[in-house]
Amino acid sequence: MYKIQRSIIAALVAVCLAGQGGAVLAQTAPAHPPVPGGLPQHPPVAPTPQEREGKVAVNANAKFTHFRVGNKNVKSIYADGTVVWVGTSGGVVRYDTRDDSFKLYDARNGLLSNGMFFVGRVKGQIAVGTYGGGLSLLVDEKANKWKTYNIPEGLGDAFVYDVVTAANGDIWIATWSGVNRVRGGNLDDRSKWDLYTVENTKGGLPNDWVYGLAEGKNGDIWLATEGGMARFANNKWENWNHAKGLGAPYEKVKKDIAFKNDPGKQSLHHAKQKQEMGLGDVNVAYNPNYVVSLEVDKQGVVWAGTWGGGLSRFDGKKWVSYTTADGLPGNHVFMLHLDDKGTLWIGTNNGLCQWQDGKFTKPMTTADGLFANNVFAMATTAGGDLWIGSFGGVAHLRSGK
Repeated sequence: MYKIQRSIIAALVAVCLAGQGGAVLAQTAPAHPPVPGGLPQHPPVAPTPQEREGKVAVNANAKFTHFRVGNKNVKSIYADGTVVWVGTSGGVVRYDTRDDSFKLYDARNGLLSNGMFFVGRVKGQIAVGTYGGGLSLLVDEKANKWKTYNIPEGLGDAFVYDVVTAANGDIWIATWSGVNRVRGGNLDDRSKWDLYTVENTKGGLPNDWVYGLAEGKNGDIWLATEGGMARFANNKWENWNHAKGLGAPYEKVKKDIAFKNDPGKQSLHHAKQKQEMGLGDVNVAYNPNYVVSLEVDKQGVVWAGTWGGGLSRFDGKKWVSYTTADGLPGNHVFMLHLDDKGTLWIGTNNGLCQWQDGKFTKPMTTADGLFANNVFAMATTAGGDLWIGSFGGVAHLRSGK
């Protein structure tokens, strides 16, 4: 069980829009006033001075800690020893837990974009996959020096969603225009860059918008796309969509769709996809072919989080989908995370839970210390601490004894 330590920090980083400075303010705030339903309510983000690095005053006696990032999404969190990297839609923050110091990296100190989708290590260096600025590696932290790989270097698209280094050394990069494979991880050798698309795989890759990557058994590479799941194994492609068992049917989830915004009404791309997938009559945020999160566990089981179609599980033979009717907190599964013990964490539009012994645990929500119930990112430390990202901030939950 987790003993949740609490300290309300008015701001860690309230990063501004692209091209502007970040801001930081730390202050202890009183307990949140109650709201209907008994959940705590976050006070408005206070005006902040223009600071891009400094220290946060953390109350060690509080039950949990909240770090604000302003009017931004937290899209990726990476725990790297005592340092936690937080990727937001307004830059990436380096947070050192030893002294609660922070530093913001964005377009003002070496990056080409402020939007972050991926934070992790590539070739032994901290790397970020950005929204429109390619893939950047931090080659000299003290000098704020980044090395960026973009379309001229072989990248399929400047929008990078995920990066995986396979056991054989290949680096896979998920983009909005297909997926790159860099053979042997030779990023600086243009001849080693391959790009797989719907066209050149003859439909093996079901959609060029690739959101997630994971390595499965025997070096298989799994890909989450806007058109379903794909697997690259032995130089061959195979894919699955809703018609092949991915995602729960609309009739099972239509009463529990949390969002009414229909992407098909906002772009011709999504409208065309809906028609192709037989979803023309659905006018809410539901598409079981949109796979927005992905993990493959130690047993080789594939887990796919869908946009309104719940969580799908593939054992190598068939897909089984789970929804709120089965105990899942929400049917929009934004985040999947495997911790060092192999436990699967599921972040949804309505809280966070685990998959244990064939069922979902009781959801964690703001009542348990989350910053918000929409969970987009997560990292776990060796000591068992949880770092959980939502719109507007991060919750740091420390493990109990």
